[in-house]
Amino acid sequence: MTASDLPVAILAGGLATRLRPITEKVPKLLVEVAGEPFFSHQIRLLKAAGLTRLVLCVGYLGEKIVEQYGDGSTWGVKIEYAFDGPKLLGTGGALIAALPKLGDAFYVLYGDSYLPVDYQAVGNFFLQSGQLGLMTVYENHGRYDTSNVWFEGGAIKVYDKKNRLPQMHHIDYGLGVFRAAAFDGFARDAVVDLAEVQKSLVPRRQLAGYEIRQRFYEIGSHDGLQELDVLLRQRAP
Repeated sequence: MTASDLPVAILAGGLATRLRPITEKVPKLLVEVAGEPFFSHQIRLLKAAGLTRLVLCVGYLGEKIVEQYGDGSTWGVKIEYAFDGPKLLGTGGALIAALPKLGDAFYVLYGDSYLPVDYQAVGNFFLQSGQLGLMTVYENHGRYDTSNVWFEGGAIKVYDKKNRLPQMHHIDYGLGVFRAAAFDGFARDAVVDLAEVQKSLVPRRQLAGYEIRQRFYEIGSHDGLQELDVLLRQRAP
């Protein structure tokens, strides 16, 4: 198995309340950025990195994404869909439900993240680590959001989104890689936060850390959306 073989799970089932009123009738992946749905930009980024198997974990207004992108063939990628069902399962629960489509190992990317990084390097580092999970981290110092990772000596010492420690200078960058076994012991068809899964791996030394040097972009907020819109318009040919 190589990094190119890994599918990418995209977490896109949330209600996107911070982007209202835009997302009252449009799912976050279809929010317009630089004249196109955000998902189109994500697809190009992933395809350029050699990643062409995508599994969308969707819920709220997910059928609109299916209508627009279908199986992905017109984009030169393969898209599958895993729907939450009658209740939102949370980020971890959605991944657990999608495991039959994801297989033994896979990337995880948030549906509001635009991450211009070397995906192959991240995937290969994970495969060589032999660990159940990998978290990319960025030395944030509270700049773009609250730092929540103690990363030292190339290892994740603590990951906690609720309890701050003075040693936390890094933040979860938004790209992860996992073995399906990382989710063993968590209930199926239940609400599970991916952060709970990641946190459970740290004391077992099963969460590898990979430091990213370039900043992340996101459309999870109106400010983030506007910033990325400007960036992508500047890069447009």
